Amino acid sequence: QEQLVESGGGLVQPGSSLRLSCVASGLAFSSYTMGWFRQAPGKEREFVAAISRSGITTRYTDSVKGRFTISRDNAKNTVYLQMNSLEPEDTAVYYCAAMRDGYRTTYESDYDTWGQGTQVIVSS
Repeated sequence: QEQLVESGGGLVQPGSSLRLSCVASGLAFSSYTMGWFRQAPGKEREFVAAISRSGITTRYTDSVKGRFTISRDNAKNTVYLQMNSLEPEDTAVYYCAAMRDGYRTTYESDYDTWGQGTQVIVSS
C-alpha cells in the first residue's frame, strides 16, 4: 500500500524556520516526482514546490522562491521542505504528494498519492 507520512509542522513566530519531512512507503520512491502543496483556511489547496526523480530539477511557486527549498533523499525515501523566513501567509496544512507518470508538477490531478498533511502556523 502506497503511503506518504508528513511531519515537522508546528507553531512558529514570523521569521522562523521549519523543515517538513515526508516519508514514503509502498512505492518505488526514486521513480516518483514529489511535490508539496498547502491549503490555508478558507482557501483552495495550492502548489508550493516540486522536485524531479533525480533531485536535479526543482520548481517553486513565486511566493516561496528564495525562502523555501525542496530536496529529497532517495536512499531514505524522504522528501523535505526547508522553510525559512516564514510569514503569517504561510500558515496552512502542508501536504506532500507523489507523481508516477504525470508531468504537470503544479497540477494536483497529476499526483497519484497524497499524505495526510501537517499543520504549519506562523503567528506572533
